[in-house]
Amino acid sequence: MKKNFRKIAKVTLVLVYLVIIAGAVVRMTGSGMGCPDWPKCFGYYIPPTEISQLEWQPERDFKKGQVIIVDESLKIAKEDFTTGDKYSESHWETYTKHDYAIFNPSHTWVEYINRLFGALAGFGTLILAFASISYWKKNKWIPILAWLTVLGMGFQAWLGATVVYSLLAPVRITLHMVMALVIVAFILIIIYQTKERKERLKFNKSFSAMLLAALILTLIQIVLGTQVRQFIDEQSDVFGDMSKNLWLSNPEIDFYIHRTLSILVLLVNLYLYIRNKKLNLGYTKVNWVLIFIILEIITGIAMYYLDFPFGSQALHLVIASILFGIQFYLLIEARANKNQLTQDKVVR
Repeated sequence: MKKNFRKIAKVTLVLVYLVIIAGAVVRMTGSGMGCPDWPKCFGYYIPPTEISQLEWQPERDFKKGQVIIVDESLKIAKEDFTTGDKYSESHWETYTKHDYAIFNPSHTWVEYINRLFGALAGFGTLILAFASISYWKKNKWIPILAWLTVLGMGFQAWLGATVVYSLLAPVRITLHMVMALVIVAFILIIIYQTKERKERLKFNKSFSAMLLAALILTLIQIVLGTQVRQFIDEQSDVFGDMSKNLWLSNPEIDFYIHRTLSILVLLVNLYLYIRNKKLNLGYTKVNWVLIFIILEIITGIAMYYLDFPFGSQALHLVIASILFGIQFYLLIEARANKNQLTQDKVVR
């Protein structure tokens, strides 16, 4: 198991990113309430595909917890029973966590697939945690971080439930996204710590400090982006999908801050690229950072000037999360080389 541990960590990282991608698709398609309950979906482990499955019918068997829609409200079966000729309220209780009772099969299955990816990533982190025990004597931080990742996934699942119960409250959506990035950070540290041959990169104080600043800017941009996205969702409800050109016709201050900061993000990371090349520091991932920032700016421009082409919103979020991962790994490398430099001075 120890031999393949790093591979397990990488696979787990990919699974977590798949959850982020699925979550972006959920937001892009407006499927956040596709499953109005949690962890099941309309009371089923495998969700319904047509409205008839959520309607009361005579002589039909229901299991405890299964859901139907009656008078635009969700009703939950109190126990296993078979319906009679007429609807009887005594067998049902009203779902009280929220009053959303709309069935859209496309939205339901998009949200359901998102939850499946979440469950798969959860199993991945659990396997990673058990496999990490073999590192306890060599490096205790590896199993500690691995089990913190499991706890993080559990907390993330709870956050997902609260997002549904709150009818997609913006603050909870933002926390949900930030927690996903925290989990990514934990796994990246594990991946670096288990790297057998760590290349000796040059340490530069100003470069390392600017890396941290760049990472913080990316986090701020992601948080601001979720707020802007919430505003866009509200505008899409007002104007509809046929008037996308009006979604940002009168944006809030968050949008202007988000757009202006993108210039600063580009300049800071351009400095890092030039500094790395000029001093021959060896941080090759800086090149990828610059590529992803350019792609991020392109998708942002496309959304604003081309009226939100299909997939652009999801792509914008996914690129930002990948950018965070690369920048965080760069920061790990820089700090590790600083520590190595300090140790070398002590030895001398």
